[in-house]
Amino acid sequence: MANVKNIGFHTLGCKLNFSETSALSREILGAEYVKKNDETDLDVFVLNTCSVTNNANRESRQIVRKIKRKNPNAKIVVTGCYAQLKPDEIAAIDEVDLVLGAQDKFKLKEHLANLDNDTNQGKIHSCDIEAVEGFYSAFSHNDRTRTFLKVQDGCDYNCSFCTIPMARGHSRSDTVQGVLDNIAELAQNNIQEIILTGVNLGDFGKGYNGNRKTEETFLDLAKAIDAQGLIPRVRISSIEPNLLTNDIIEFVASSNSFMPHFHIPLQSGSNTILGEMRRRYKRELYAERVEKIKMLMPHCCIGVDVIVGFPGETDELFEETYNFLHGLDVSYFHVFTYSERENTLADTMKNVVPNHIRHERNQRLRMLSDKKMLHFTEQHLGSPRAILYEQKNKAGNMEGYSDNYIKQTRDFDVEKVNTIIVEDIQ
Repeated sequence: MANVKNIGFHTLGCKLNFSETSALSREILGAEYVKKNDETDLDVFVLNTCSVTNNANRESRQIVRKIKRKNPNAKIVVTGCYAQLKPDEIAAIDEVDLVLGAQDKFKLKEHLANLDNDTNQGKIHSCDIEAVEGFYSAFSHNDRTRTFLKVQDGCDYNCSFCTIPMARGHSRSDTVQGVLDNIAELAQNNIQEIILTGVNLGDFGKGYNGNRKTEETFLDLAKAIDAQGLIPRVRISSIEPNLLTNDIIEFVASSNSFMPHFHIPLQSGSNTILGEMRRRYKRELYAERVEKIKMLMPHCCIGVDVIVGFPGETDELFEETYNFLHGLDVSYFHVFTYSERENTLADTMKNVVPNHIRHERNQRLRMLSDKKMLHFTEQHLGSPRAILYEQKNKAGNMEGYSDNYIKQTRDFDVEKVNTIIVEDIQ
């Protein structure tokens, strides 16, 4: 065991990144590497980055330098979206030894084996994003109680604010059978809940898997998972409103395993701003989707992504968003402050919103979100719901989520961990 190296992993960003980091760690652990979680005594450190905002880029650089201070002799590897978008910028960081782009991150073991231990210059292994092909399946396991299962990658949309297509490439998917095989493996480990993840999940089946174009749809996938019946609970991480069809909503309403919980990106409640963002729907369609869900599942939890401070968002247009969300029967928001991203159309737009106004609008929507979630929870107080309990939290209590995503806290009971129990919402 003398030659075994300690390796650490850190993930920034989305659920998709978490699933991929977990897959990378499983691939590399074994005879040569053992995983460490405490950021000390490391021989290798792998950072899987996000690049949605400038803050994400800045955080990546800070983490790299912190790890190097703690582990002066460790080899630092940076991968993920930031690594694909700005490999030269990362390689220029003195502490970085290896930069792996979108295609090469799945060859981590190979690149580590070839890494020259004497070099002081970051090595870049990347390619033009248009050359990225194939689908690499991934799922998180033993990192979190709930498992994130990657079923789709990339995006063919061209929203004016977004760099994700430049970082992850065109839309491509696993096959239905590939997903079912992964679920069968997870079921052997007593997994109680999976969250289906992707960049544009509703686009499942589109694009190329290797060299073969698929004709399968997200609805086909959902029905197959439901029929397989190996995992008690399945959630859809996020799905675009224009791809959330009535058929999908009706299926979830009748499903044995899919939870009454949708997360649907809105981004703006103003049709003017939606047009500038190059989104593929108007707010009327979004409202129709919410109405359909609530008609079939009044108890359903609905989460919303929204961006504030987009160029040209006047006070009046922001109020359109605020009032639209105020009147919408949704449960909570994920609020993002607009951040300029290089090489996007939005970065060239005029009528830039001052940062202090962006943050004020963010706070207003966060406060509204808190009220929405409180109201949604109060509607279910005393009602029996199926709750999946997770491990002990920092306070020593036990936390879990109901089927319709209401967070519950109880005194810790080891017998209830990773168990679905019907109890009254408190």
